[in-house]
Amino acid sequence: MILWCAQPILQSVVIAVLWRRKLHKQFPVFISYLAVQLVIFAVTYPLYGRRELYNWYFWLFWLGEVVNAVLGFKIIHEIFLEVFRPYHALKDLGTPVFKWAGVVMLLVSVVVAASNSFTQDPIIHAVTTLERSVRMVQFGLILFLILFSRFLGVSRRQISFGIALGFGLLAGCELMTLALNSGGFVHEGNLNLINMLSYNVSVLIWLAYSLSPAVARDASVNYLQTQRWEQGLADLQPATSNDSLIPMFEGMVERAFSRSSSLEAAEDDLPFPRPPAPARVKSVAAGSKNPQ
Repeated sequence: MILWCAQPILQSVVIAVLWRRKLHKQFPVFISYLAVQLVIFAVTYPLYGRRELYNWYFWLFWLGEVVNAVLGFKIIHEIFLEVFRPYHALKDLGTPVFKWAGVVMLLVSVVVAASNSFTQDPIIHAVTTLERSVRMVQFGLILFLILFSRFLGVSRRQISFGIALGFGLLAGCELMTLALNSGGFVHEGNLNLINMLSYNVSVLIWLAYSLSPAVARDASVNYLQTQRWEQGLADLQPATSNDSLIPMFEGMVERAFSRSSSLEAAEDDLPFPRPPAPARVKSVAAGSKNPQ
């Protein structure tokens, strides 16, 4: 109960600090997530332990878990956009990937709930499956930032890294305790205690990063590998917004004519006569279709 009641206090402090430093515009989804946690606590805490209101507590609790899973996934996208802000092509590629990943996780949760052969309620099974999927992505995000921070120019003292670190710690603890619980090594009461303690530690991490001075991205280092990724994706994008291939072919013809005219002008200036043109040979690939 002490750990549970300490959560809204710490969350309120984090919201106040971030709002005072005007970081709510930079991380609006994360601020919304903390505010939703306050609302969930204010609604569920008076209902806890009262048998006559157990159904209300049950449905409100699991509804809050669904909202937490959705906001947790959107926070991952928000941190992704913040990390890849200087790289527009990588950011544009990651946005649809995140959308499809969210759809896939939702479909997996629905399929698992529909094919549930256990005694557990299908709704609870679907929500827990969705939560575990989000936790795995959050844990993968912090591993990605730890491994590739030097390629992206992300400092480990940035607040975006701190937010990812808090969620990564929480996700790692929850996944580990669930695995231990399924193997019979951790009981249900200890599982809830460990998860609640890890969440409080995550909130303390967010509080420490929100109180620390702002650290800008290191722009003095030339990240050649990341710039090659960016340039490679930019080259794959179409040059024009029109879907027709006519503008592209017109540009190719204009460049060919300009190049041939420049070569002819250069050959006219030569001191010896131009050699005769060879006989024109029909190309074997004349009827081949150019892949789009």
